[in-house]
Amino acid sequence: KYDQGKTKRKFSSFLRSLVIELDKDLYGPDNHLVEWHRTNATAETDGFQVRRPGDQNVKCTILMVLDHSPPQFRLDSRLARLLSLTNGTRQTIIHAMWQYIKTNKLQDSEEREFINCDVHLQAIFDSARIRFSDLPAKLNKLILPSEPIIINHTLCLGTDPKKHACYDIDVEVDDPVRDSMRTFLSPQNTHELEELDGKILQYIDSINQLKQSREFYLSFADDPQGFICKWLASQSRDLKMITDSTTGNAEEERRAEYYTEQWSYEAVSRYFYNKVQQKRAELEQALGIRNP
Repeated sequence: KYDQGKTKRKFSSFLRSLVIELDKDLYGPDNHLVEWHRTNATAETDGFQVRRPGDQNVKCTILMVLDHSPPQFRLDSRLARLLSLTNGTRQTIIHAMWQYIKTNKLQDSEEREFINCDVHLQAIFDSARIRFSDLPAKLNKLILPSEPIIINHTLCLGTDPKKHACYDIDVEVDDPVRDSMRTFLSPQNTHELEELDGKILQYIDSINQLKQSREFYLSFADDPQGFICKWLASQSRDLKMITDSTTGNAEEERRAEYYTEQWSYEAVSRYFYNKVQQKRAELEQALGIRNP
């Protein structure tokens, strides 16, 4: 709805540039183009007049580039099909990409700063895994300047009503929220948001570690003997994988009696002593307690 209290915007205020191409055969290579480009000193106008002498109908092509604020871009055809978005601002494109990632659960469950690309994103980014921080740079390679609006028109002589033509063009109007959004997305606030995102990731990792510790101790509390047997078997497998060791007697090690010897009790005691000391150190650090 038009607000009568506001000053009406002039036609040129919606354009960044305007090019009118007349018949080159009629007006020659040096006189067939008329160009207008916005500058800092541009005076707005409600129309443009182009005068050339002539005694016949003239075909012309009008190219208009709209002045979007913030700038809008055209997406690579593959990305446009994937996001169902042909044009948009950088913020709109990144938001659409995040919605796609969230909908398809592509964020790594362990390393939250990584995106696990599906087959479509792999074809577009040529990578199976990318960092969130690298996403804007990769998207920049897939966006292009918006295409100009092209109007083919014939300038007619005489009183033929066809010499007048009207066209509907979608343009942006002033948004009262835009200024506040620009302030919110200023470089200073963006840096603060990146720091907060980093802290959130640290807290998530800490929560996951505490969750694993809780499950560890609950499993031990529910069945100490079974837990220790499973843990020793797991540690033995991991050790063999790391050292690629071929020593030892596999037949002896698979028997339960092998783990009732004195070394197993000592190993368990050492393990739990180390775990208690580790948790004690973590607790003292969290509470700010320093040993003298």
